[in-house]
Formats: sequence, C-alpha cells, structure tokens
Amino acid sequence: MGRVWSGPSRRVAVGMVLLAVGAWYATGRAQSPTPFGTPTAAVPQPGSTVKAVPGSRAQGWLAQGRSEVLARHGMVATSDPLAAQAGLEILRQGGNAIDAAVAAGAVLDVTSQNDTGIGGDLFALVYVARERKLYALNSAGWAPAGWTPQFFADTLRVTSVPSSGVNAATVPGAVSGYDALLTRFGTRTFAETFERAARLADEGWGQAERRHADLLRTLPQLAADPDSAATFLQDGRAPDLYRIVRNPGLAKALRLIQKEGRDGFYRGAIASAIVAKVRAGGGVMSASDLAEYRSEWTEPISTSYHGYDVFQLPPPGQGLAALEMLNILEVCAPMLGVSLAELGPSNPTYWHVMVEAKKLAYADLYAHNGDPAFSDIPVARLLSKAHAAELCSRIDLNRAATVGTDPGADGGTIYLAAADRWGNMVSLVHSVFSVYGSRATVAPYGFVLHNRGAAFSLDQTSPNVVAPRKRPFHSIIAGFVMKAGEPLLAFGNMGGSVQPETHAQHMVNMIDHGMNVQMTTDAARFTHAQASNTLSLEPALSDLVGADLQRRGHVVERTTGVAVGGYQGILFARDPTLPPPTFNRQSTAEGRPVNGVYRAGSDHRKDGQAVGW
Repeated sequence: MGRVWSGPSRRVAVGMVLLAVGAWYATGRAQSPTPFGTPTAAVPQPGSTVKAVPGSRAQGWLAQGRSEVLARHGMVATSDPLAAQAGLEILRQGGNAIDAAVAAGAVLDVTSQNDTGIGGDLFALVYVARERKLYALNSAGWAPAGWTPQFFADTLRVTSVPSSGVNAATVPGAVSGYDALLTRFGTRTFAETFERAARLADEGWGQAERRHADLLRTLPQLAADPDSAATFLQDGRAPDLYRIVRNPGLAKALRLIQKEGRDGFYRGAIASAIVAKVRAGGGVMSASDLAEYRSEWTEPISTSYHGYDVFQLPPPGQGLAALEMLNILEVCAPMLGVSLAELGPSNPTYWHVMVEAKKLAYADLYAHNGDPAFSDIPVARLLSKAHAAELCSRIDLNRAATVGTDPGADGGTIYLAAADRWGNMVSLVHSVFSVYGSRATVAPYGFVLHNRGAAFSLDQTSPNVVAPRKRPFHSIIAGFVMKAGEPLLAFGNMGGSVQPETHAQHMVNMIDHGMNVQMTTDAARFTHAQASNTLSLEPALSDLVGADLQRRGHVVERTTGVAVGGYQGILFARDPTLPPPTFNRQSTAEGRPVNGVYRAGSDHRKDGQAVGW
C-alpha cells in the first residue's frame, strides 16, 4: 500500500504543485504585450520597442541587408512591394518597361499618398533600346495664371508661398506624365496599366509601418481639412497599423482616367473638382490652367565621372547639383592630394571632402536654379570641369566651410526603376512634395494636391520667383548611368533636398569603392543642411567619424534613416557572348530575352523591393 501524506508534508506538496501550475500558466502565455508585432493602443508601433542587434549575412559584406535581385526578362524596383508586383505583372503580360513603370507608379499613387499621388508631379529618364537613346520627360506642373508676387503679398497677405493648403498647389503634372510616357513609348493603355491600382483602391490594402508613422505625424493637418479627414482618417483617428484601408473615391478617379485618358483628369469632372477645391480655399486655379497644361520632352544633362557618363534631368530639377558635386570630387580630390578610393568610407577625411563638395554644389544650385523658360540657367558653365577646378581652393582639408543660403526642400517622394526583356530602362521619380502634400484633398476623388508651389520665391531678384504658368524649383530627380554609349544603371534616391548629395554618394560607392547595386544603399549615408550648416550622420557613421568631423568644425548630429531618403537601382550587366534580344511583343514565350542580366537593389529604409522574372 502506498504512502499516505498528511499534515505539513501534504501542504508542502500541494503548494509545489500549485507553484508549478502557476509557472506553466505564466510561461505558457506570450510574455510580450505585442506578440507577432501586433499593435495595441498603448504600442501603435511595436517594432520600436524591440531591443535586439541585427544579424549578419554569411558571405560578402556582412552588413549588406540582402542580395541583389537578378533576372533577364525584366525587373521593377519600387518603395512598395505591391507596386513592384504590379509592374512585374505588366512585364509578364508582354508590356515593356514604360508600361511597367506607369503601372507601378499608379499603385504607389494609391498606397503611398504620404509620398506621391495623381495630384503630384513626375519626371523620368527613358532609355529606348531600339533607338539607343536616352530621353528626358519633365512633367512638373505650372503655376496658375493668377499666381503673381502681388497675389501672395496683396491678396493673401503672406511673405512666402504657403507650405500647405490649396495656395501651395500648382497644377498636378503626374497624369500628363503618364500619358506622355504611354503615348510615345508604351504598348499598353491607361485601362491596362491602371487596373491593379484601381482594384487596390476599391478592395483595400494593409497599412504598413512607414506610412502609418507618416499618417500619425501629419494627423492634425489632415484633420483640419474635412475632405482629407474623410479620406485618410477613421473617426478622426489614424487607422491602426496593419489595418485594411480603402479609398473608393480614388478608385472612382482612376476608373475615369482608365476610360477617358488624360482628359479624364485635366478636363471634365476631376478638373472641375480640383478647381472647386482650390477656389473654396481662396485660390485662383482655373479650368484653363489644367486643360492647357502639357508635359515636356527635353534633353538630359550629364557629366563624366571616372569614365562613366552620369545623366540627370535639367532644371527646374536639382539634378545639376549632383553632377556638379561629382565634378568637384573628381577634379578637386587630386588637387588636394587625396583619393576617395584610397581613403575609403571609414576615413573621416573622406567624409569631410564629400561634405565640402556638397556645400559648393548646393551653393550654385540655390543661386541659379529655376524654370529655364523664364530664366537663363548657366547649366553648361556650372557643369564644366573648369568651373569645378575654380572651386577647389575653397576646400580646406582641416576646416569645415561656413555656408548660409536658401534652405533645402524636404518632402515625401517615390522613386522607381523598371527594365524589360528588350533592353528598355526607365528611371522615374514622382512626388506630392511634403508628406501628404498640401494636406488638401480633392473630393469626391480621394487624392491630395501636392504643395510644390511652396518652393517658389517671392523675391523679385530670384530666378525662382513665382510667375504665371511658371514651374517652381523642383527637388525630385532621376538618375541614369551609361558607359561607352551603352545603358548601365537606372537609379534614384527619394527624399527632398537630400537627393543630389545621395546620388553623388551612390556613384562614389559603386564606381570608386566597387559596391554592388544593393550594397550602396545598405551603406551609411550623410545629409547636410545648407541653411543651418548641420551635418547629419546615421548612427554607425556618427560613431565612426563624428568626433573627428566635429574637431574640423562640422556641426554633427545623429540621424535615423528617414533623413537620408530611399534608393532603388537596376543595373544591366551585358554578356558580350549573347546575341541581342528580339522584339517580338506578340508573345512573351517567343523571342530572346535581354543579352545579359539585370541586377537590382532596394533600400531597407523604405518598404519596397526589387522583383524580376
């Protein structure tokens, strides 16, 4: 017969069992209040509370976040996976890179109105394989005919163009840009390229982390506009992270454009709604301002950097600053007795030279940039190697220069790249400028107007002074690289005023340091504010060189990845042993793919990806 427990022994045993059950109960439940990253009211962004260190790769540069994506039949790289997949879908259906870029951009117009939208502007560089030529598209909207310095000073009684509201909005150029791309080089229609975007707007999509954060920080401004509140908020609150959000009004607008083309936006119901919104807010945009607007095909501008030809769009974009910065680095580094390649990005002198070159290039940018239809912009002189040589004496290797000019333009933007099986490549940038643009939404069509007009000056001596039907200084730029007349790289880096300096950093990374197309974006970057002369470094870079740069007179601050924007890039690696592709668009199952391989990268600082087939 077994032992019978009684008295104190039994009480101890029972207590031990209860403790064990309690321990199991406690450990059997998730210890985190946000398991699987599920947000709560108390923790709307669960990832920000995680304390961990990153892992590393098993090969190559161990800090690289992921491998390049390789494909031969086509590639799309964007800041949103849904947009990248929409472009890839078009490629797989037989569309070309131009069609894919429009389809990807249209999806971003739905999911990413913090950065872009059909109420924004658009620029593109397009390499056409059959013609072996690079084209530039300027689809920057112009100022309403009623915009004069007197309108702002006397009617609105302001000392600068507003940064929000309807009087910050010029005519949106994006839809006209899409039309120009499809009409000249595309093989698909609005009905086809806008279909995925229209379905997403109607069916809904999940609210991702970065866009949720942007929504939270602009909530008061969006709430102040009833149409914006009705479109983007739910009961006056931002939709929770990961929640399904819909925009049936935008779906209606996209369906109209699918049916009626560009006229569906610049004439008719959508145009009338834009004019009504602007006029209700005290603006002067008219139906003719919209109906008479046209995009412009123009010539790219370029410079050579260590044997590679780097292309940008001309003014009013700020791409000339990226090219001038590269000229200064190429010409001045040897005169200063240094080599960027030998110094490398772990050396403080390397970063000092980069920043000083940036200051000089941006000083010229802010002094001269504007709409070339209204001002004589000395692009050829600014981009000459001789001009760069004249600036070298202003760089002191031991001391940071002082600056103090116009502040840079900061805002939300998307950049995307696309390439196809025939060798066509597109570098496209598209924006509503500030996060959620003007914060003024056009009802009942669910899109914000951009606030690009805020970049105008009211100074009558400025080349960027506001005027009727003039295009403002533009921060958004798209880059392209060629070697010996052959296409090499479509690339860009969104993020307001940081774009030229980041374009230059990517070129130095890949050309001077041998970084691949993904590695360049995983490397730490700097950004410098011209007006305050503040140098912002990502944390690891600040830890590495910040103290030395401070000793040279730089005002150094640590920053997060949000300050340096987001990059995408697609490189074409030609294989000389392969025959060129065939141009049979009747069937994707027939014909040869491109004679080489596309290699693509996408910035971990944003939400996107590169995809190919």
